[in-house]
Amino acid sequence: MKTNFILGLPVAIAAVLVPQVAAAQDKPTIPGETVKASTATSGSTDVATGGFVTGGTPKEDDPREATEAAIAAGGLFSSGNARTVALTTSGKFRLRRDEHQFTAQAAGNFARAGKRGESVDTTVENYQGLLRYDYFFTNEISAFLQSTGRRDRFQGLDLRLNIDPGAAYYFINTKKQQLRGELGYDLQHDVRRDASRRVDAEAPADGSPPPPPTFVPKTQTLHNVRAFIGYDNKLYKEVGFLASFEYLQNVSDLGTYRLIFDVGLKSNISDNFAIATTYTMRFENKPLPNVDKADSIASVNLVYTLF
Repeated sequence: MKTNFILGLPVAIAAVLVPQVAAAQDKPTIPGETVKASTATSGSTDVATGGFVTGGTPKEDDPREATEAAIAAGGLFSSGNARTVALTTSGKFRLRRDEHQFTAQAAGNFARAGKRGESVDTTVENYQGLLRYDYFFTNEISAFLQSTGRRDRFQGLDLRLNIDPGAAYYFINTKKQQLRGELGYDLQHDVRRDASRRVDAEAPADGSPPPPPTFVPKTQTLHNVRAFIGYDNKLYKEVGFLASFEYLQNVSDLGTYRLIFDVGLKSNISDNFAIATTYTMRFENKPLPNVDKADSIASVNLVYTLF
């Protein structure tokens, strides 16, 4: 019995070791200093397109990918001794994909007012829109072409069309914060309201009848240099701030220029709704006859962010 146990022990050991040695021979041996086998790619590595090679910016912070849309509206209504109806509305859309960016904006302001027993007259009426395309050579430099149209009853304009090609430099360009400067050319074409073209001559001191009125031209085209600086801050989810300043200088008459200043503050009350306060001032050094040089408007709107 003891002899059988001694003879069977080597057989049992061989039965255990032989399969393990065979398995070890089937699997290739990899030296420690050799890179282990792996797939060439997991499919998640892309080469940047359009000349943009950046670091590992999180997608939610990448300024090359943006889709924004919002609408806003506000109003004031009163009755009794003073009757007032005032409406303001606006909308904005911005789409950015790699080096291409498209922007569209529209706004309108309308108001009527009057005392009890008197007629209600229109006191504010203007509408405006903007279309713009940017091509980004780098994250900081872009070329753009934008066109704006404005109809303003009390500035004497049936239409003011501006076409603005130029270049922009972004000192800061992230999804949450932008600071940019622009320089370019501005073509301005005005179509004036007939009621605002009339210029009445002063009556002579001797009491004789005044000369007949004269009329400024129906249309006017100006060539300007355009400079712009704008700042947009969305660093905090609850609050947003923006400000911009635009200057247009006529090239043939240094005494003809325009200034436009905008500032706004937005406070979120939910994920999609916000209260926005805005102020706009427009100054034109040589307006139409009987038109003030400066116009300003302040408004409080309820803003709904679509996405």
